[in-house]
Parts: sequence; structure tokens; C-alpha cells
Amino acid sequence: MASNAASQQDLDSLVSGLAPGDGAEGGEGKKKKGRKLLFILLPVALLLLGGGGAYVAGLLDPLLGKTEEAADGHGGEAAHGEVKPGEGKPGEHGAAAAADPVFYDLPDMLVNLHTTGTRAAYLKIKLALQYTDPLMTPVLQKVQPRIIDSFQIYLRELRIEDLEGSAGLMRLKEELLARSNQLMAPARIDDVLFKEMLVQ
Repeated sequence: MASNAASQQDLDSLVSGLAPGDGAEGGEGKKKKGRKLLFILLPVALLLLGGGGAYVAGLLDPLLGKTEEAADGHGGEAAHGEVKPGEGKPGEHGAAAAADPVFYDLPDMLVNLHTTGTRAAYLKIKLALQYTDPLMTPVLQKVQPRIIDSFQIYLRELRIEDLEGSAGLMRLKEELLARSNQLMAPARIDDVLFKEMLVQ
């Protein structure tokens, strides 16, 4: 009988757990808890994701008091000891990220332009080469005669029409830059600057 009484209690507990009123309330309670949890966790997750995205994008730097140097991991003089901006070899950590440009003046050039008529046309031009590595200056001094030779050969083939307008000057600048970089390789000239240009 004892086993019958235990089976009856087990059966009663099972039946009471499956009763229609209790089962519906239990499921509804779980749904309410799930909704509350969703309303709490979803905004928290969105805030964390938005904050992480803003941090990665750098939008929080002004609010956190970070400067541009600190955000990049490069402090000023205090962070690097005695190394000052612009010192150090190129490519090293101590070198300035955006070094000041160096300008190298080429000697004045006077060339006659290609013409079809009997009247001669001349081009007088003063150029400067711009680069960022100051160690290139001795190399540039050695290669300067070749650069001038290459420029003169090119300039003598130009016609007056080739130099008209800003588009003509941009083509001239690009061609001179390509020729100088070809002669200076692997070093690189950043720009060719017109200091003076006279066509007559």
C-alpha cells in the first residue's frame, strides 16, 4: 500500500502540473519575463554597440580628452624623451609623420620652342623640385645634369599651343615630374613647381 500511496502522490503532482489553469499561467509568466528581459537587454546591447562603434571611429576622442597624437599612439616630446619632431631617419618611429617639404631650385632654363614659321619662340622657365626627405639633396645634386638634360629635350619639342591654359601647364608639370622621378628612382620627387615661366 505504501507504494500505491507514493504512486498516487506522483500521479496527483503530475496532474496538478498539467492542469489547464496552471499550465497557461506558467507559460504566460515565462513570456512576461522574456519580454521584460528583451526590453532591458536590447537597449543595453544597442548602447554598447553604438559606443564601441563611436570609439573605433574616433568620435569619442574629444569627449575623452584625447589629442590626435595620443589617439595614434604617438605622443609629443614628453612621450619620446629627447626626440624632437623631424629628427630621426626616415621610416623610423622617431621621424615626423608629415615632414616639412624640401625645395630644390633648378637653374634657369631658356629653350627655343618648336615652331613651323620663321619666327623663333622661346621659353624661359624657373623650376623647383619638392620632396620630403632631406637626405635626397646630395643625390639630387649628382643627378641634376641629367634632369636638366631630360627637361631641355622635352621642352624643345613643345609648341606654344602646348603651353596654353591651365590644362597645358598641368600636362607640362606631370611630364616633368614623371621624367624627374624616372631619373631619381628609387627616391621620389613629390612635385615640380613653376617659379617663373615666360614665353616669347
